[in-house]
Amino acid sequence: MGLGMQIVYLGFPGSAALEAEAGVQLLRLERFSGVLAGCHLAIERMRHLQPGSQQPAYDVRLDLVSASRELAPLDHCEGDDPVAAMRAAFDAAERQLGSAAPASAVFRSGAGRRDH
Repeated sequence: MGLGMQIVYLGFPGSAALEAEAGVQLLRLERFSGVLAGCHLAIERMRHLQPGSQQPAYDVRLDLVSASRELAPLDHCEGDDPVAAMRAAFDAAERQLGSAAPASAVFRSGAGRRDH
């Protein structure tokens, strides 16, 4: 059985292309399936794209769920392109899981914790 993922889109309806990209990104975390049960992915449109605006258009949040159902939220990734922000979030997850020795330390240490 592979990793599970829940996706929520906030402020816009999402798309099949975003969902497909999320599935591709999830495959990168398969090698951590011994400690990882899945993840929660939230993609929020913060604003419509406006030239010259300093605020990013999208905020992507990725929370990792351990095999023992512990939650390890990672830092937000933001940008004007939701795919690029999503890739950055999965890059961060891969770095976090890859640098933990063992990877289960991500959940025990509270690494990546943030206040909501």
